Amino acid sequence: MPDDGPSRPATVPDFDAVRAEFALPAEFPADVLAEAARAAAVATARTGGRRDATDVDLVTIDPPGSKDLDQAVGIRARRGGYRVHYAIADLAAVVVPGGPLDVEVRRRGQTMYLPDGSVPLHPPVLSEGAASLLPDGPRPAVLWTIDLDDAGETVDISVERALVRSRGRLDYGGVQADLDAGRPLPDAIALLPAVGRLRRELAVARGAVELELPEQEVVPDGAGGWTVRARQRVDLDGWNAEISLLTGTSAATLMLGAGVGVLRTLPAPDPDAVARLRALAAALGVGWPADVTPARFLAGLPLDTPRALALRRAATSLLRGAGYAVFDGPAAPPPVDPGHGGIGAPYAHVTAPLRRLVDRFGTEICLAVAAGEDPADWVREALPTLPSLMAASDTVAGKVDRACVDRTEAVLFADRIGQEVEVIVLRDEPGEVYLPQPPVLARCRGPLSAGDRVLARVAVADPATGTVEFAVG
Repeated sequence: MPDDGPSRPATVPDFDAVRAEFALPAEFPADVLAEAARAAAVATARTGGRRDATDVDLVTIDPPGSKDLDQAVGIRARRGGYRVHYAIADLAAVVVPGGPLDVEVRRRGQTMYLPDGSVPLHPPVLSEGAASLLPDGPRPAVLWTIDLDDAGETVDISVERALVRSRGRLDYGGVQADLDAGRPLPDAIALLPAVGRLRRELAVARGAVELELPEQEVVPDGAGGWTVRARQRVDLDGWNAEISLLTGTSAATLMLGAGVGVLRTLPAPDPDAVARLRALAAALGVGWPADVTPARFLAGLPLDTPRALALRRAATSLLRGAGYAVFDGPAAPPPVDPGHGGIGAPYAHVTAPLRRLVDRFGTEICLAVAAGEDPADWVREALPTLPSLMAASDTVAGKVDRACVDRTEAVLFADRIGQEVEVIVLRDEPGEVYLPQPPVLARCRGPLSAGDRVLARVAVADPATGTVEFAVG
């Protein structure tokens, strides 16, 4: 019989080893810190040429304890639809092109998150202080104003530098608790559920592929160690994400219209991959009408049944080939297919400049286009370098996240070699299984059939390498 779960681990995962393995920087160079301190000292005083938008009702929604607040949102009704305000931290106002800080953030690419502390893209004096949209007074920002019709479709886009004031620093759990209890939301986001639902339905109609696989995260276990849990999804997460995606697709619209920009691209699902997913659905006895798109099919699947999990895991083959595409005039035109298959539309990163390098450049392009101007030379000169910089940092970020989860899983099972647990088979070749509690994703040897529940033996659990492997038979 499978037992109830792992006992308290005798050791803890070595996240410092992960930092060393991927050569993550321990601190910022002195000249970078000095420049950041100078920028922070004057950041909130740089109000010249900005629209005073402190009357716009905005709040931030982030994980509890977050201080690097990139976005503040406010939604209100307008005649015939909705007006979405999305304020974004204005990094280009504090980062001097070609200076020590600019050089360092290009080297880093993005913030790396580890369970026991992040490796930030920018010095905290900026990312958690002067450049963050904290609710402690007027802050310089880039303000997007996007008008939607009553169906949620975009009818107008504008973006400008502004002075904004966040009315509150909210967290996902708190807002969701208010929703669940029937308590009124702050005025700034009272319409977020309505607009979020409209935008999500439009996304599915566009063909946006959302896998909704369980996301693992490493958290304290309450006893001085660490454990793995499935990140809790709440409705608010999805609605808030739709506002970010709306802004990113709006940015892509401006860029493509002007013939200059940097897109986040992903090919549309390959027909052969769709055919293989349909074949697996048939083999598992899951109905998929011929006229239903992959996006609509996946949106209708349960989140946690064995067959649905196997199908969602197989659907990762629909989302292959992500990258960045830059274009600038007739000599470097946009790609033939500028779309993002996971979103169902062209898309650009502009909403997380505190945590991701490319957003600062994308935002500057959009500001210039909206003002009827050419992007600054420093932006255009950087464009050809951005795809490789972001690809490298994306790769490292993914490996760091996976390594932290793997090492924690291995610690949890290090003293359980030979024990049996009940797992869900996600793939039979190569063998891959999912243990729901604690949530562990691992290779598995032996005869397997996707979508089955089976008893598997813990065969390998090595905290030093993060290797966990199960075996059947």
